[in-house]
Amino acid sequence: MAVNNPYQTYQNNSITTASPGELTLMLYNGCLKFIQLAKKAMVNNNIPEKNTNIQKAQNIIQELMVTLKMDLEVAKNMMSLYDYINRRLIDANIKNEIAILDEVEGLVTEFRDTWKQVIQINRQQQFGSNSGQA
Repeated sequence: MAVNNPYQTYQNNSITTASPGELTLMLYNGCLKFIQLAKKAMVNNNIPEKNTNIQKAQNIIQELMVTLKMDLEVAKNMMSLYDYINRRLIDANIKNEIAILDEVEGLVTEFRDTWKQVIQINRQQQFGSNSGQA
């Protein structure tokens, strides 16, 4: 019989019960985590770890690209920005430059923070509109 890791169980439950908005927020946070790990690996001259973490960040950006609803104008703009981030991640990996990762980290942080605000506004509207009902 396998022993369950309580942290892993919590993580799995967090993912399976999260709203689409919360999942997007998790993706942004994961991307930032992998960028930070890649930067640390660059400093330590650990090329395989740097490569692995940049590729994980790229996979998250590619997932965000796939989930865009391209019938919306904002999605077309986001696609261009995600494509730029993806290309910069490739550049950072090839050139081994922390400055490029700093740039990408700044962009992803802005997206994450904006997305967090959107979730908060939606919650306020949802709960605000329900409070007046009997």
